[in-house]
Amino acid sequence: MALEEKPGVKSSSSIVPCFLFVELVIMAGTVLLAYYFEFTDTFPVHIQGFFCYDKTFSKPYPGPDTTSKIPPVLIYSLVTVIPTFTIVVGELCAFFTKAEGSKEKTIVTADCCYFNPLLRRIIRFLGVYAFGLFTTSIFANAGQLVTGNQTPHFLSACRPNYTILGCQSNTQYITERRACTGNPLVVISARKSFPSKDAALGVYSAVYTVMYVTLVFKTKGTRLTKPTVSFTLLCLAMIVGVVRVAEYRNHWADVLAGFFTGGAIAVFLVTCVINNFQQMQPRLSLQVAQRPESTLGMPMVTLPCVESPLEKLSGPQIHDICSATSQHPDFSSAEMPY
Repeated sequence: MALEEKPGVKSSSSIVPCFLFVELVIMAGTVLLAYYFEFTDTFPVHIQGFFCYDKTFSKPYPGPDTTSKIPPVLIYSLVTVIPTFTIVVGELCAFFTKAEGSKEKTIVTADCCYFNPLLRRIIRFLGVYAFGLFTTSIFANAGQLVTGNQTPHFLSACRPNYTILGCQSNTQYITERRACTGNPLVVISARKSFPSKDAALGVYSAVYTVMYVTLVFKTKGTRLTKPTVSFTLLCLAMIVGVVRVAEYRNHWADVLAGFFTGGAIAVFLVTCVINNFQQMQPRLSLQVAQRPESTLGMPMVTLPCVESPLEKLSGPQIHDICSATSQHPDFSSAEMPY
């Protein structure tokens, strides 16, 4: 018997070449680009001028990011561990409980390589998540370098000599590149404010995980478990943005732009790339598509019959019609497309 005829088995000769020569190449390029944006000076930051004695940028210097209440190491750890743990646990539960989303076929390549559906789903969802995480970092870093918007503590880090610059009032605009006398690394970091990268990464991770929990998890007997988990994750992401503003590391506009960037990328990947964590529904068979028409000449349409409280007021006829329709062979559940 051929492999295509076995139930639960599907033969494919393109899955390995596509994974090795397309997806891995794209992923490697994304990681490399994120590395160049984050850890090198290949792309210089745009130098913006400033007004003398501008109170918007005169907040006290809060110190390096490592001294923050929510340091970058903690953020990177949370956006890596929480989604990975949630997806792995969710897929294991769905696979062993025979959930609807886990009913995929085993892929066979060259009659020797078997790809388990559980492993394929985990790699797919985590791979897309990792791609989106690096993409979010690239968008945030690129926005910071292109705009060059200053942080609220920019003047405290810049330490301009107002006497040499000839500042007479706060309406004088300074455009000199050598106006700052502070630590050059601190000054460059103070020019990267819009959008907030930490806020973007936090919201991206939260939205992606919340959509996974909402669309995949099946909770019976309780209606508050999924909302509680979802709101908790979203609140953690919001706290990151609030702390960034409270510590004078970002403006509210920077945080909101980061929220929008991370949320938009997460929604796009979930809805357009991985189809809401579900498999594509099989096409209708010719038998279902070419159903016989009724005696009145109208095509028969399969619609679920719902018995509502309003229908009960019209008498028992509605219940009889629903029972008769559900027992009709042309309206069996096996032929319904959903």
